[in-house]
Amino acid sequence: MKANRRMDTKPEIALRSALHRRGFRFRKDLPVRFADRLVRPDIVFTKARVAVFVDGCFWHCCPEHGSRPATNQDYWEPKLDKNVARDQRVNAGLKRAGWTVLRFWEHVPVERAVMSIGAAVLERSGSSRLSAGTVGRES
Repeated sequence: MKANRRMDTKPEIALRSALHRRGFRFRKDLPVRFADRLVRPDIVFTKARVAVFVDGCFWHCCPEHGSRPATNQDYWEPKLDKNVARDQRVNAGLKRAGWTVLRFWEHVPVERAVMSIGAAVLERSGSSRLSAGTVGRES
């Protein structure tokens, strides 16, 4: 499992590239503290307080594409179930701390994710007068 990346997966890179091309500025893999936890969302818009996660279908049990291994189920079942439970705890904790949490499966089209992220950032930034070139920019 050493070869499995924690960050900079192909879906993450594609999403970050698309966001950047559209003028969004963000932090990647930034540690975010809430209560007694530390999480590292894949993409963070600090001023708008929007945390974005790109979840792999296997590791996070996608209902559409996620599959459970047929061998070594005693190992995999609890591991995958813990991932899903952790995701739920992280979502709830970040929301309690005032963050908007967006999660996308790795198979979601990049353009659809960009539209959702853009809407969330604009909503949280409180400005409807941002131009396409300045949407999501953070200093």
